[in-house]
Amino acid sequence: MAITFDLFGTLVDVAYPDSPSSAVADALSELGVSVPDDWDDAYREVHIDAPEGAEVPLPAHVAAALRSRGATSPDNAARRAVVNAFDPEVTTRPGAVAAVEAARECGPVGLLSNCSVPELVSRTLIRSDLGRRDFDDITTSVACGWRKPHEQAFEASARGLGVDPSDVTHVGDDPATDGGIEALGGQFVNLRETTLDAFATRIRRGDGPCP
Repeated sequence: MAITFDLFGTLVDVAYPDSPSSAVADALSELGVSVPDDWDDAYREVHIDAPEGAEVPLPAHVAAALRSRGATSPDNAARRAVVNAFDPEVTTRPGAVAAVEAARECGPVGLLSNCSVPELVSRTLIRSDLGRRDFDDITTSVACGWRKPHEQAFEASARGLGVDPSDVTHVGDDPATDGGIEALGGQFVNLRETTLDAFATRIRRGDGPCP
């Protein structure tokens, strides 16, 4: 079996820009891109027709929003602006390190995160009390193309860990997304009903998800 964790709101808290559209606009301007006067409207509009549950990378959305107003983003400016706009201030949540350490006593441990911003997960981990080496696999929606609760997101994570999705216990704070593992026969640990410290204690006491 394997245990996977959500990242944002589960293992860490991250301070996001109060106005994402303004943060991206400022980052674009710093890169010399002419930002349309009605940028807020363009940013909120849907520009890419994606299947239900698919992830649209934010740089692709930003580039499409610029094109919709006759503007361009040369030299990969859309991606660079998005990465710069979402430069995280990170706080590791209480019990996060203990929960991941306890999970490793059960088997492989993964991270499965909905995130449309490239590099954000890796930069978040660098600034947390956890690190990439704490996980046997890291799957993000921007990389695999699907957002939780879509089954393909959980399936991609399970493949990375070399297990069947039905053998995965997923820990998260949002039943609407993280609870999607149950559709594949796996278990969901709802952090609205328990804590990371309590989850770690259950494992070490022998009444957690470990076989």
